[in-house]
Formats: sequence, C-alpha cells, structure tokens
Amino acid sequence: MNHFDEKDFDRTYEQEFNNVNEQLDKEIIFAMIGDVNTGKSSTINQLIGDEVANVGSTPGETVIIDKYKYKDKIIFADTPGLDDINNKNSEETLKFYKEADIILFFLNAAGTVFSEGERKSFEKIRKVNKNIIFVMNKIDAAEDIPKLVKYVQDNTNYDFKITPISSKTGENIDMLRNAILDILKKEKKDILFAKHIKEKSSTANKWILAAASSASLVGAAPIPGSDIIPITGIQVGLMVRLAALYDMPLSKDRAKELAVASLTGNIGKSLFRQVVKFIPGAGSIAGASIAGSMTLALGYAIKYAYENNIELDANSLKSLYDTFMKEKVTS
Repeated sequence: MNHFDEKDFDRTYEQEFNNVNEQLDKEIIFAMIGDVNTGKSSTINQLIGDEVANVGSTPGETVIIDKYKYKDKIIFADTPGLDDINNKNSEETLKFYKEADIILFFLNAAGTVFSEGERKSFEKIRKVNKNIIFVMNKIDAAEDIPKLVKYVQDNTNYDFKITPISSKTGENIDMLRNAILDILKKEKKDILFAKHIKEKSSTANKWILAAASSASLVGAAPIPGSDIIPITGIQVGLMVRLAALYDMPLSKDRAKELAVASLTGNIGKSLFRQVVKFIPGAGSIAGASIAGSMTLALGYAIKYAYENNIELDANSLKSLYDTFMKEKVTS
C-alpha cells in the first residue's frame, strides 16, 4: 500500500467537498404528530441539545401548523391529528406530511399506546410518506416497554422504526438520532442534521465505524494494488464529513497530508491497536484488514483532535497516540 494517486485524490476531494456543500444549502422539515402530552417539545430539545421549541416559534403555512425553526435550516412542525380527512385543515396537514423529510409520530408509553385515533392518522399518513419514525416517549413512567414496542410493530407490519425514549431523562435519545440519520442519509441530508446537533460524538463514531467497515471490505480484495483508489475515496469522504460535522476547516492539502500519512506509514497500525481497546464496536474491525484498521485509526485521530482543539497534521498525528493514551488512562 505504498502508491498514492494525487489526481484521484484531488478528484475525490472535490467531489466529497461539493457533496457536503450541497447538503448544507438544503433544509430539513420534520413533521410531528402526537397528543399534547407526548413530550414533543422536550424531545426536540433533547435531540438538538438546545431550547429549540422555545426559540423562533413562527406561525406555519396555516393556523393549524406551528413551526420551530432552528439555525434557519432545520424546521420542526407541530401538526394536529387527522380526525376528519374531509376537513380542509386535515387536507392541508396531509399535504404537509407528504412534503416533510421525516415524520416523528409520538406515542405516550405511559398512556394508551397506538389508540384507534392514532392508528387512523397513521394509516392516512403512511399513504403519502413512509419516512415515519415512532417516538414512544415517557418510558421512564411505563412498564414492559418491549411488550409495547411489539404491540406497535404488530400493528404496523414491522415496517417502521420504533424508538422507545424518555425526553425527561434522555434515555435512548441516541437511538432516535441514529434512526433520523439513517433516513436522512437516503435523502442526502444527514450531514446537515448532524452538524446542527450539539452531541456530535456518537454520530462521528457511527461514520468512522461505517468507513472502517467499508475499507475492510475493499482491503480484502485479492487483486494487488486494486485497493488504493477506493480506500482513498473512503478516507477522504470520512475526513470531509468529520470536518463538516465539527465545523473545522480542512484544506485539500491538509487532507492529502493526513491520507498519505495513514496510507503509507505505520501511524494507522500503531494507533489502531490502542484505539480498539477503548472504542465500542471497534473490535469488529480488528483483524478484518490493515485498510480497515488504518481508516478506523485515522477517523478517531481526527475526531479526537477536533474535540480537543489539536491542530492536526502528519506530525501531530504521530504524537496523538501518546496524548490519546494519557487522556484515556486518566479519564
């Protein structure tokens, strides 16, 4: 793995950089449905890590839809139920559901879960938009959560993600974030959402593990020399995404410097052996391939540098191992 194609790197960097910028020019619309006691506002605040629901509330397109805009890019719209599909308000609401990127369908785990009215509204909504996530809130005040989840699954044909959470304690908020990111990735808006939430570490972990797994598969290819271009693409994509996530500048020259250090040196190998001891889920990459381990190490090195205000270059990448170890041992 000692060959490095600069032209391919430049082309890949420009493509990934443009993809990220295209995302950041978009906006995300969340349509929320649920009774007033299902904790929509507190869930939004937990998701973003800020008082979203109390800031920037503006009238919606109709008097029945209240919008909360965050950072001018993410819109949470509180919508009413669909009790009467022939009602004009219900028709306008249904149109809004159709245009939304994601529908958060709130259920009260401490109440009557998936009532007849909720089921009727769900059936109407799923016909126009299948990007639905059930948010089963207030699990801190409920019992037998697995049974409640299975009940909803049985009544929705196991086609939709159900996230049991507590907006009061924050339990399983990461699960909800990941479900949202999975849908937004298909819509090419996941970076935009991740960039605007306060809690970035779990998202970074998710991206790093995915890139390392992809690199492991490519690195396992039996054709000599065939892995350098796709692995470079995977690593470049990861570096650009992490830079956008943490809102840190990453020039093409600096990205190239880090990629060369990772692909041609022993930095990735040595750091990986330590990183894998501390990162949940990283063990699955261990032994898969050198390409996977190097990508994992590079990703976590960048993440650690961004989170600790360390200027990252080839030299600091080498010394980061010692810093990383000291921090982890004493924490």
